[in-house]
Amino acid sequence: MKTSTPSSSIEDYVKVIYSYTEWQDKPITSSQLAQRLGVANSSVSEMVRKLKDQGLVDHQPYSAIRLTPQGMRLALSMVRRHRLIETYLVEELGYSWDEVHDEAEMLEHAVSDTFIERMSAKLGHPVRDPHGDPIPSADGSVELPHAYRMIELDQGHSGRITRISDENPDLLRYLASEEISLDAPVEVVGRKPFGGALVVRIGSGAKGREFDLADEVTSALWVQSSETHEGCVLPAR
Repeated sequence: MKTSTPSSSIEDYVKVIYSYTEWQDKPITSSQLAQRLGVANSSVSEMVRKLKDQGLVDHQPYSAIRLTPQGMRLALSMVRRHRLIETYLVEELGYSWDEVHDEAEMLEHAVSDTFIERMSAKLGHPVRDPHGDPIPSADGSVELPHAYRMIELDQGHSGRITRISDENPDLLRYLASEEISLDAPVEVVGRKPFGGALVVRIGSGAKGREFDLADEVTSALWVQSSETHEGCVLPAR
């Protein structure tokens, strides 16, 4: 039986399913979903059955979980809410980028669609949040930049930082302390021997600095190549 107003738990589930697959092709499994939500596997199994009954996901036992078109629409709506709130908190209320996730998690379920659209207008209809994640438009279309994890790049590759994962607040604070931010120019210099740190130059001209970055850091940074100027627009779903 379908409900006209999804619960906050359902909204959280579809949002996490979408966010997991946004920057990679692999669908999420039940155990990965449980880990991301911090709940027991049994709780996930029960909720996934409910999501399937409501037509929000496709799922067979022991297989990955995929959003249906209906589930995708709900997920994009929640992602839009979350990222607009994060942006508002940073730009209008002076929050730092490591503080906004938990606040947005609480607020996104409480505000109306009218509030969200007026917030978007107040901000000038931004297309990305403080971490570089794209903000879906009101009609559900998304513009994803052509970007790759820094850890995957070869020596000599150059571009700009276009996305920084917000999963680890401590990492965000470290990057802020080192003045590593969105849109910073970056070039891969090489890698230290024997599987050591990736050496990258961040910044341009006299302000450029070299960093030895561990895999945990380079896995969280996404780089858009210098020769790539446009993103990939995904149509409204």
